[in-house]
Amino acid sequence: MLEKYLKSEVTRNRLRSGISAPYIDDFSDWLHKQGFKPVVIDHKLRYLASFSDWAKSKNIIINNIVKAVDELKEELEINGRKLHSRGPNDKSVIAAKKFIQFLQEHGVIEKPPAKLTPSEKWPIIGEFRSWASKHRGLRDTTLDLYDTTLRDFVRVLGEDPIKYTAKSVREFLIERARQHSRSRAQALGVAVRAFLRFLGVYGLCSHDLIYAVPSYSGFKAVSAPQYIEPSDLKRVEESCHTRDENGLRDRAVVLLLTRLGLRASDVANLCVKDIDWHNGRIAVLGKNRKQEWLPLPQQVGDAILQYLKNGRSKFKTERVFIKVDAPIGPLTRASVTHIVRSAFLRTGIKAPVNGAHTLRHSAATAMLRQGVTLQGVGAILRHSSPATTSIYAKVDFDLLIEVAQPWPEVVLC
Repeated sequence: MLEKYLKSEVTRNRLRSGISAPYIDDFSDWLHKQGFKPVVIDHKLRYLASFSDWAKSKNIIINNIVKAVDELKEELEINGRKLHSRGPNDKSVIAAKKFIQFLQEHGVIEKPPAKLTPSEKWPIIGEFRSWASKHRGLRDTTLDLYDTTLRDFVRVLGEDPIKYTAKSVREFLIERARQHSRSRAQALGVAVRAFLRFLGVYGLCSHDLIYAVPSYSGFKAVSAPQYIEPSDLKRVEESCHTRDENGLRDRAVVLLLTRLGLRASDVANLCVKDIDWHNGRIAVLGKNRKQEWLPLPQQVGDAILQYLKNGRSKFKTERVFIKVDAPIGPLTRASVTHIVRSAFLRTGIKAPVNGAHTLRHSAATAMLRQGVTLQGVGAILRHSSPATTSIYAKVDFDLLIEVAQPWPEVVLC
């Protein structure tokens, strides 16, 4: 009920006499179920009241509310909001859009037609996704990145692969590469090469077309890993207080990143069933979709358990970590990155890269300095090739000095 979330009787009367009147009580309850806090619900309802007053003055009916919000937005951009006026503002537009979302979900007004995904618009891209997922072990996050490139590729070269030529493939990639950095150009080539390999497997085009994809100069393991020092790593861990649900969750997330070197997606996708409490281990699904078990350190396990008992909401999901702010739902990879960036900001640490992967590099570096072998580091990080782990040898400067050879022309003293 509206009275539960909005104390002002005047504002309640405004809402019950305007365009929102038949739905305002259910809308208030819906906001609560979405996970919005009482003070936030109060603010949204007040801003919606301003929109409702404006809509009433314009004689707008519920079926035209979507168009009305666009009209109000244009009006605010042109005229702005009068100072000390009770009229609508930008936050009224935001509240109205949330109200529209509620109306659409409950069938009061029609939902806008969903935009076609590349797989829906070009079925051959959908077939490639299924093949790459099943036979190559690629995850949806990787395939989503491929979609952007393949969408342009099919749009330019056409939907009939038999007409693809080495010239057209090279021209497409060279033209696109001009707009991007070397690393992005390499990523474009990877996506197109994978797509052409799929087409070649099923005889839809010549398998030799993969050799038409240009190679871009670049050397593996040229740079040293981007990491922070162990003392800073400890400060990041300690910056996550345990006074509320937000801090309990963030501490468990950060410890998984710093102690086990997990990727942001590994943490976001971690499910309750993946934790084997009896044997002290957790299951992680790698890039190749191969499940691997990692030891669960005592401190990490304690942090997760404390979060599950005292910090996790009752939102029904298999995922371990849930958003604190509304709309409530499982944590995403971007959310994990945001948690790390917030920790860097709290501690004042200037990391080389403000992301979760910095903690992965830092965890590996710390392990190596504590005497763990490169093979051991590779096992924890779940690298498929020793060459991938070898980049961390660069951080052991004492070892590098021992094995470095003198310059031939220099006579040693």
